[in-house]
Amino acid sequence: MTRREFVKAGAATGLATALVPAAFSAGSTPPRPLRLLILGGTGFTGPHQVRYALSRGHHVTLFNRGRRPQDWPGEVEELTGDRDKGDLKSLEGREWDVCIDNPTTLPFWVRDAGRVLAGKVKHFVFISTLSVYADTSRPGMDETTPTAVYSGQDAMRETMAAVQADMRLYGPLKALCEVEAEKWFPGITTVVRPTLIVGPGDETDRFTYWPVRIARGGEVLVPSEDGRDPFQVIDARDLAEWTIRLAEQRTVGIFNAAGPATERSFAYLASEVKAGVGGDARFVYLPTSFLAAQKVAPWRDLPAWVPGEGDTAGFARMSTARCQAAGLTYRPLRQTAADTLAWYQALPEPRRSKLRSGLSAPREAEVLAAWKASRPPGNTG
Repeated sequence: MTRREFVKAGAATGLATALVPAAFSAGSTPPRPLRLLILGGTGFTGPHQVRYALSRGHHVTLFNRGRRPQDWPGEVEELTGDRDKGDLKSLEGREWDVCIDNPTTLPFWVRDAGRVLAGKVKHFVFISTLSVYADTSRPGMDETTPTAVYSGQDAMRETMAAVQADMRLYGPLKALCEVEAEKWFPGITTVVRPTLIVGPGDETDRFTYWPVRIARGGEVLVPSEDGRDPFQVIDARDLAEWTIRLAEQRTVGIFNAAGPATERSFAYLASEVKAGVGGDARFVYLPTSFLAAQKVAPWRDLPAWVPGEGDTAGFARMSTARCQAAGLTYRPLRQTAADTLAWYQALPEPRRSKLRSGLSAPREAEVLAAWKASRPPGNTG
């Protein structure tokens, strides 16, 4: 499944427009300690949320299956249950100021949480995805853009196995999760729609490919003519810390969560990654048409990239005005690249033996050789 196919699932949600307070500084003091319930909390962004929340004096409770225990730099209450089996007993009879729902793809997970937590939390934050949008062809789309339509028989009976077998379900089901959140927590729901989440801890290697490949040096294949196609990513730490600040401010509404702050090209991504990881990489920019002829797939073979034209012209050009007004900040991309490479290099050798995304070295060399062979004599650029 290509990224284009992945984001094509479509349907409209009727969530309230964002109520955005004055921009909230990342370094400001939180108004008061909060009782935070984080559903999940041990995946990619969750640990960053926990550590940041503890650093700001909040009281943190985690609810998950207890399969990935971690050492925390402070006291964290950990409750065990399994949402896939409807086991939320450990949440019953409790109250929190804020609930942050990180891992949910299936609408019945939100429904079940709502049945237990409605009236027991003052603010519900649902982490969604930009893949909810039905149409990614228009640059500058904001949070009012229609979302994906579920066309199956019963969304409440869908399973993770079904989603993994057909990723076209992902966007529509996430859109229905948003609707379910607003149903159970009306007027107190925040929906955060991240783009590709990157940084240390990303087990997909969808961004990690670039720091690792560029650090290796030599000729590096970079997509699109002159590297002009745009990209959008969000560092997991920036996303996590901003989510906690939204909770502190009790900011409700819908927010795209993407960066950089202004539109940037893939050539910029390549140069910033090189600035972060060093090395002698030399970039070779190949046109989209040539990559298509070589059967080099966007997103899968060249991670974080979709063509900046046609049906995906707007995918990496989503409006970030609302999230920036609500205080989302961005660390430098070169820092994200350097930290990601350092994290990857510290992994066990078997994990590092093969990247989980991106072109293999032989395949990249093959495509570069085909490009050079297609150029007029004396012109190999």
